[in-house]
Amino acid sequence: MIFTEINLKGAFIIDLKIFSDERGWFGRTYCKDEFKAVGLEQEWVQMNHSFSSKKGTIRGMHFQHPPYQEIKMVRCIAGSVYDVIVDIRKDSPTFLQHIGVELSAANKKMIYIPAGFAHGFQTLSNDAELIYHHSAFYTPHAEAGLLYNETLLSIHWPLAVTEISDRDSTHSQLNKETFKGI
Repeated sequence: MIFTEINLKGAFIIDLKIFSDERGWFGRTYCKDEFKAVGLEQEWVQMNHSFSSKKGTIRGMHFQHPPYQEIKMVRCIAGSVYDVIVDIRKDSPTFLQHIGVELSAANKKMIYIPAGFAHGFQTLSNDAELIYHHSAFYTPHAEAGLLYNETLLSIHWPLAVTEISDRDSTHSQLNKETFKGI
C-alpha cells in the first residue's frame, strides 16, 4: 500500500499496490505492519457495506461525539463516489476545512479518516458500493452530522443532488461562533 498524508493532519489517501497477471489482479487492503509503519495503530471493530442505486445520492456528513469518535477507512468497490471529510477537531489548525477525493472501483483508492472528522459522499455513478472499516462501534445516541450544503464549509458537490435522507437534509446550520467542534 502507498500512504499519502493529505493537508488535514492524520488523514491519508491509500493506493493499493496492484499485482497483475493473466488471471487478473491482487492488492492488499490492510496490513497491520504497514499501517503501524506510518503510525496508524487502530483496531478495526466493525465493517459496513453500503449500496446507493442512484447517481447523485448524498450520504453524510456523519460523525460520532466523544467518547465514541471513530476512525474510518473507506473504499469504493463498485461504481464511483466523491468522498468528503471535514476536520471538526476544535483544536486543529485545519478546523472546518475539508477535502474531497474520488474513490472508485477503477482507481482502487481508499481514504483513512482520523477521529474528529465528519464524513460523507456523493455517488458519481449508479450502483455505487462502499466498504467501511470502523475503529469504534456505531453508537446511536452519539451520532450527529453536518449539513451537506453547509455554507461555512462551501463543499462543491460535483453533481445535482438526486437522493438524500430526511436526517441528512435537516441537520442545523453551523454557527462558527457557537460550533466548537469535538
